[in-house]
Amino acid sequence: MPKNTATAPLAPMLPDDVMLAFNFIRAIQAGDVDAAEDFAAGDYPSLAALLVDVAERIVTPVTALPDQGAGEPCADTFTLEALGRVFIRTLRTWEQSCPSTATGIAEAIIGFTKEILTEDHEDVAVVLEQLQTVGVGQALDAHPAPTGAHPVRLTVV
Repeated sequence: MPKNTATAPLAPMLPDDVMLAFNFIRAIQAGDVDAAEDFAAGDYPSLAALLVDVAERIVTPVTALPDQGAGEPCADTFTLEALGRVFIRTLRTWEQSCPSTATGIAEAIIGFTKEILTEDHEDVAVVLEQLQTVGVGQALDAHPAPTGAHPVRLTVV
């Protein structure tokens, strides 16, 4: 069993890409096929690729090995980390072999969120909204708006 696996830091996503991906995921989760189709209809390089990028940002922190200061990882820790890598690699392979599979990738993200990140009393939609807010915030930190630009609203009014 490996003692440590290094992961390269993820390149920051653009705020618009994060918002598009999460709007699509949340439309799929809500069963709003028309809204999902509207989000997917834009002139984007690949919505499926954006969704895999979002999935990686959700899955990796949850399944990553703990920091060295957190003590010695156990076998289960390595298994969880490996499962996270396999999950992301599977989504990436799926996206590359069939770029039109955005709905399936969104459903995989929703399933992961429901089974791993949502407590019994929480609504998946609320957790997805929280993930979107964090993702957009990270994207804005990495790609700040030009001076004098209008502020971005991170929550729905």
